[in-house]
Amino acid sequence: MEQIAFEARTSEYVDKKSGVSARLTISAYENLISNAERRMLINGEKQTFVRISDFLGVIPAVTGKVELVYEGEQEGPAKVANILVGKAIRTLLTRYFPDPEKAKKSKSANPYAEIITWFGGGNTVSVEDDLSQSEYKKRLNDVPGLKALIRDLHARVTENQQLLLMEFILHGLAEYSQLSKGYLDNGFAFGDMFNSLFNVEFEDDDTEDNDDERF
Repeated sequence: MEQIAFEARTSEYVDKKSGVSARLTISAYENLISNAERRMLINGEKQTFVRISDFLGVIPAVTGKVELVYEGEQEGPAKVANILVGKAIRTLLTRYFPDPEKAKKSKSANPYAEIITWFGGGNTVSVEDDLSQSEYKKRLNDVPGLKALIRDLHARVTENQQLLLMEFILHGLAEYSQLSKGYLDNGFAFGDMFNSLFNVEFEDDDTEDNDDERF
């Protein structure tokens, strides 16, 4: 949450004269906890923890606590808020894990290779914010190399922290354009970056064909 506020203060979309409200982090934190509590109640669980997917709940808090410049208004408040969350993830990733861009160019083994290769094989993973603990764990463990990476670099974390970092890696790789990240109504879907680019191109072609038929 703190990093999101830092990113907002330096964002080209945010009005520097108006600044960022001191209540941004407070309101966003309250929304974040509420989102986690909502999931716990939906699944009838006695405890839970905050996940990266819960940050969908902070978007309204961010949009209500920053003043945007013209370019930001053109992008739209919600999109700017998602950009700020993404930049915060990108910044924090390299504090706890190897830089994906440097790892890709390095002559030594890429620690993310197994993860990226699995998605490159056409596999996808969706992480909704209302998943039960068991389903959340299963989906993350289905990604080869993800759990092993956390064990190698952060061996002393708890199981809940391990799962959080596993999801964090997926978001981080997406921010470094190593994976694609699609926005769902209540979560995110991760897949191969190149496949997503090709799919967009095909969809554009279909749209053009439909327009030709109409006119």
